[in-house]
Amino acid sequence: MTDPAVAVRPAGVPLPYRVVEGTVEAPDVATIVLEPVSVALPPFAPGQFAMVYAFGVGDIPVSVCGIDGRRLTHTIRAVGAISGALQRVRPGETVGVRGPFGTGWELPAAAGRDLLVVAGGIGVAPLRPVVLDALAAPERYGQLNVLIGARMPRDLPYAGEVADWQAGGARVLVTVDRPDAEWTGDVGVVTTLLERAVFDPCESAAFVCGPEVMIRATARDLVHRGLDADRIRVSLERTMHCGTGHCGHCQLGPLLLCRDGPIVSWSRAQSLLAVREL
Repeated sequence: MTDPAVAVRPAGVPLPYRVVEGTVEAPDVATIVLEPVSVALPPFAPGQFAMVYAFGVGDIPVSVCGIDGRRLTHTIRAVGAISGALQRVRPGETVGVRGPFGTGWELPAAAGRDLLVVAGGIGVAPLRPVVLDALAAPERYGQLNVLIGARMPRDLPYAGEVADWQAGGARVLVTVDRPDAEWTGDVGVVTTLLERAVFDPCESAAFVCGPEVMIRATARDLVHRGLDADRIRVSLERTMHCGTGHCGHCQLGPLLLCRDGPIVSWSRAQSLLAVREL
């Protein structure tokens, strides 16, 4: 029997969700927590995304960075009219949400392995559920490594959570491109942190999200260190528009990323990312 609290309706029809919490992560980044006004969308898997609608402005694809029962958490960087409108919503306001869309990280397939979570900038958002799931069930995995690169210290999302991840058993390393006067940590690109990650290449799984140049460099470095390309999963978030694979904006070779991605193995993505995005 269908759960009456879960919506059964066309993918193109958004459901109203109310903002119940809002957190400023950086000058242009905010995290919002949503709960359904009435019925909820079907459950999301880590790595999947929703189309989030700012009423009167439009909708955009946004990865789910937190899944807590009927609640959804999204971290949004303001880069345009729609993302700017969503980044400014406040508790009590309502947005539209449809989904779930896309493929997930497939974390259960990594059971028994060391985990490498490698994030560049806002790419840590879709990877946050991987970290939280792994910390919640440490007996399922080996060493959890979380490597994060940010432009500046102030641009680091979830800065308040990093210490909790470390205390929970993760090995967390953070680097920035441009340090400020108070920064005492690493400086440089995120791939420089791989040398200090603790993992067995033959018994590891990697999850990578960030700018394409960072994804390519990280995946190639991991393969060079002995990690099988099939056990490296990357998020390919080129321009997505409709969320259902109909408009073709997100085509990458034979893939429509909103349908066949955004999460794919590096063995599948490697040749496709050799073609520069226009």
